[in-house]
Amino acid sequence: MKTKNIIISGVGGQGIILASELLSLAAMRAGFDVKKSEVHGMSQRGGSVVSNVRFGEKVYSPLIEEGTADVILSFEKLETLRWIHFLNPSSGVCIVNDLEIIPVQVSPGKGEYPGDIMERLEKKASKVYLIDGVKYALQAGNPRTANTVLLGALSNFLPIEPEIWEETIKNRVPPNTIEANLKAFWLGRDLFKD
Repeated sequence: MKTKNIIISGVGGQGIILASELLSLAAMRAGFDVKKSEVHGMSQRGGSVVSNVRFGEKVYSPLIEEGTADVILSFEKLETLRWIHFLNPSSGVCIVNDLEIIPVQVSPGKGEYPGDIMERLEKKASKVYLIDGVKYALQAGNPRTANTVLLGALSNFLPIEPEIWEETIKNRVPPNTIEANLKAFWLGRDLFKD
């Protein structure tokens, strides 16, 4: 199997690190060699957070080169635009949470949040999926499970069985959130049912 390259991006507090841990653990449980790298930035202040996850038969580096990501899983629209140049333009899949978090620099009027993000993404990616992660997380019973909704959507594009995802979620998330996280995962996964 060709090595899979996944970038997970968003802003601090959205669960990017947990999502990358769940993905890495699920890939290891599925028998793959996994490498992961993270950049936290000013994550505690709502700054950019990105994680590179690579898995396959043998992976030598955790870093993904520009233009080679199979999937960008982004928890915030502007962060998707920030990392889109890493996506393989001919075959890459871009999964975007339908959420706009106004950066600190924009709030006092020092900049503008782009209004054409989706149009720009569609010019750079072969497949773009916009998902209202917060809506489905609320349906799951916990607004903090939007990251798991998006992982559920991502799972449709990866060679990891749903049972492995479930086992990983049960073993990694806090016990009092297992039920909501499992429901969130399946709500996200079922978005791509025929």
